[in-house]
Amino acid sequence: MNILRIASLTAVLGLGLLGSVHATELPSSQELKGPEAFSQIEDETERSRAMFKEAGKVIQHPRCVNCHPVSDTPRQGLDMRPHEPPVVRGPDNHGAPGMVCSTCHQPQNVDPVGNGVPGNPKWHLAPKSMAWYGKSLAEICTQIKDQDRNGGMDMDELIHHMAEDSLVGWGWNPGGDRQPVPGTQEKFGKLFAAWVHSGAHCPVE
Repeated sequence: MNILRIASLTAVLGLGLLGSVHATELPSSQELKGPEAFSQIEDETERSRAMFKEAGKVIQHPRCVNCHPVSDTPRQGLDMRPHEPPVVRGPDNHGAPGMVCSTCHQPQNVDPVGNGVPGNPKWHLAPKSMAWYGKSLAEICTQIKDQDRNGGMDMDELIHHMAEDSLVGWGWNPGGDRQPVPGTQEKFGKLFAAWVHSGAHCPVE
C-alpha cells in the first residue's frame, strides 16, 4: 500500500469518525407536493410561483446548498458547518491539487463508521456563479434562469439536470443517517418541469 493510498484511507476513516459525532439526523418529515397539487390555482403566474416555492424545499435543503457555497469552502450537515477536514474548491471545483474531492469521495457512498463518506462519480462543488448559500429563494430562482450563472443551461437542460442528474439525485440517497431531501427526484423533476412550462415565474421577495 503506497503513501497516497494510506493517506486517502486515513482521510476517509477520519471523515467517518467526524460524521459519527454529528450522526443524529433523521429522515425528513417534509413531504413534497407534485404539480397536480397546484392545479386549483387559476392564475398561471401565481401557480408558477407556488410551484417554485414548493421546489424550494429541495433547492434550499442543506443537502443541496452545502455544495453551492459562496466561498471556496464546502459545507456539510444540516447545520451547514464548514467541511471537516478543511478543503477548498480548487481551480476546477473538484478540489485542490493533491487533495481533490475524489480522494475521499468515492463513486458511491461509503459507510464504514457513523455516517461514513458520501459519494458520487460526479462529486464536486457548483461553480461560484451558482452559489446559493445565504440567498433567498427568489434570488436563487432568478439565478437558476440566468444562463450566465447556471452553466449555460437552457430550460430543457435545466429540467433534465434536476430530474435525471445523478449528483442531484444523491440528495435522496445521501447514505448513513443523513436526512434525505423531501420527496423523490422523479416528483421534484415533474414539479420543476411544471414550473418551467407555467412560465418559470419567481417568488416575490
